[in-house]
Amino acid sequence: MTRTASPSIAPALTSLAVGGFAIGTTEFVTMGLLPDIARGLDVSIPAAGRVISAYALGVVVGAPLLAVLTARIPRTRLLMALMVAFALGNVASALAPSYTGLVLARFLSGVPHGAYFGIASLVAVSMADPGRRGRAAAFPLLGLTAANVVGVPASSWLGQQLGWRAAYWFVAFVGLLTVALVWRLVPHVRAHEGASRRQEVRALAKGQVWVTMAIGAIGFGGMFAVYSYIAPLLTEVAGWQPRAVPIALAVFGVGMTIGTVLGGRLADWSVPRALLLGFTLTLAVLASFPFAAHSRVGVAAAVVSLGIVGSITVNALQLRLMDTAGPGAAALGASLNHSALNLANASGAFLGGLVIDAGYGWTSPAWVGAGLAAIGLAMATASVLVDRRRAAAPTPAPTTQIPAEVR
Repeated sequence: MTRTASPSIAPALTSLAVGGFAIGTTEFVTMGLLPDIARGLDVSIPAAGRVISAYALGVVVGAPLLAVLTARIPRTRLLMALMVAFALGNVASALAPSYTGLVLARFLSGVPHGAYFGIASLVAVSMADPGRRGRAAAFPLLGLTAANVVGVPASSWLGQQLGWRAAYWFVAFVGLLTVALVWRLVPHVRAHEGASRRQEVRALAKGQVWVTMAIGAIGFGGMFAVYSYIAPLLTEVAGWQPRAVPIALAVFGVGMTIGTVLGGRLADWSVPRALLLGFTLTLAVLASFPFAAHSRVGVAAAVVSLGIVGSITVNALQLRLMDTAGPGAAALGASLNHSALNLANASGAFLGGLVIDAGYGWTSPAWVGAGLAAIGLAMATASVLVDRRRAAAPTPAPTTQIPAEVR
């Protein structure tokens, strides 16, 4: 992958983060506007919740598909195309005339999600010095964390004041702003010389790619098992007032921002070690939730800690997938991370709901989450050890072949 030299990459990285801000806002704002959407389309709240699932499905399908189909397209040009498609999906969401139309529009909005983050990470890494690749790759994710602090509360308020459609118009505007910023500030980045559709698909034959994706889909499900039910946990167990829940979610976003910055530095130190440390800390924080939840201060500390350790893990997973996929398929590897995280979102929420429905209480999803994180940690440890053993194994001496005519 080659690039045009730039005296400072900070403006370019910031423009990539603006795209992450738009995506993070649209991903989470629907959750806060579900009652408004349900009333506006005359459906039940559970039915309205399916638009969230439609978006997640779009991410899972779109991330690997677009990474393969766009393997030879210049990276900067591809980023702009993905953001245009993303903005159009949100315009379609704002204009959706019916419930079915909104479900379809949300699916289409999710399709560019994973590919954007994957390609943006590659572009960021290509502009950075080798020793700062972890911090550069974390920059697009900073926009995602900032969305949880600013974008989601702001667009939720806008949707409540002007109607839920206004939130999607706002996201579409930020998406188009990203296109302009990328066009103006990001240097031209070509696709990797060895990249091709065949090369991208070949990465799927690598066991470590699938193992790393499974680590994210299972291990990171622990965080979503708790986050999905954080509102009732805060109000029913910790005694918070409902109006204070958005503050807790903003605090979680602050923790994510801290974790993203810290995770980038840890990944520059060592991606495998950052991954193992991230899962170890996630396990510890989730195991503390059932005890911290009975204290207002304690649960606030647990929420911000969960945001920190979760973001450390996400960044390490993304770089691990890029490394295991290889240079010719790094776009697929980076994109698959977001497919894995959306699978984690679905599985964590489902399993957390099962134990609540079984009568184990609002803190029970934390134990489910700790179990999922423990499995993720065990899988990550095994994956790293396999790599180390392969690296330490002696290379067999080449054998001399005797020509057939001599034999």
